[in-house]
Amino acid sequence: MHIDALYRFPVKSMLGERVEQASVTGRGLLGDRAYALVDPADGTVASAKHPRKWGALLGLSARFATEPDPGAAPPPVLVTMPDGTELSSDSPATDAALSELLGRPVRLTSEVPPGSRFEEQWPAIDGLAPAEFIAGTTHAFEGEEPVSVIDLAQMAPPGTFFDLAALHLMTQATLDELTGLGDGSTFDVLRYRPNVLVGGTDPGFAEDAWVGRSVCLGDSARAGVRMLTMRCVMTTLAQGDLPEDRGTLRTVARHHRREIPGLGTWACAGVYADVTGEGVLRTGDPVTLV
Repeated sequence: MHIDALYRFPVKSMLGERVEQASVTGRGLLGDRAYALVDPADGTVASAKHPRKWGALLGLSARFATEPDPGAAPPPVLVTMPDGTELSSDSPATDAALSELLGRPVRLTSEVPPGSRFEEQWPAIDGLAPAEFIAGTTHAFEGEEPVSVIDLAQMAPPGTFFDLAALHLMTQATLDELTGLGDGSTFDVLRYRPNVLVGGTDPGFAEDAWVGRSVCLGDSARAGVRMLTMRCVMTTLAQGDLPEDRGTLRTVARHHRREIPGLGTWACAGVYADVTGEGVLRTGDPVTLV
């Protein structure tokens, strides 16, 4: 097995960067989800998982002005607007421009507010998530589709903007398997936003066998695979050159529902992991299970 591609997303829910080399620290791939937009009124962290409210974020892209350094504060990010205008996170005009685009006040920040939460809309797709989880977290509806409020970074280091865990791995085999099952939908890796895309595995949903095991990445980095990755409405949204397509998520829900111990049965693709050994990753590096 080997690393096919590395991705980081400097601003949560914006398009990110494919990189040839990246450091892995205890807080994940260096620079990943280093910034987010926050609603200053209630501290809600903006996530395109609530598309009506925040879906426009997927029309923006973000890159670092300079490479981030381990142990240092993240450098400024440059946000490209739909018209091609580029804004810097250290410009006093940036928050106003983003607020105007989104139609609500927001603040671009690298500091996670205490008790932060994000919102997630549940599309009407059978088998997506446990009904009791959705019912227990719902606080609003978009039409007939419930919207949950969920605590941020429940399995990640404190003070991070991850939805759940610090590192997200996916195999090309899973994307190929979904393509074969998907009735013409396009299962592009960019819909799923992993940090590490792994090639050279056996066919099928290769990551299923990784849960509970350690994965060596490159020379020294190591990840402990915690659980399968639950998939959401964000994978269906238009982003970059990809059109909106709920068929992508419907395919996962039909063909790859898996029990997550203590959490019920979910539509899954990919795995979440903790960083248990730091290092530098490069495209083409070996990946081994231990």
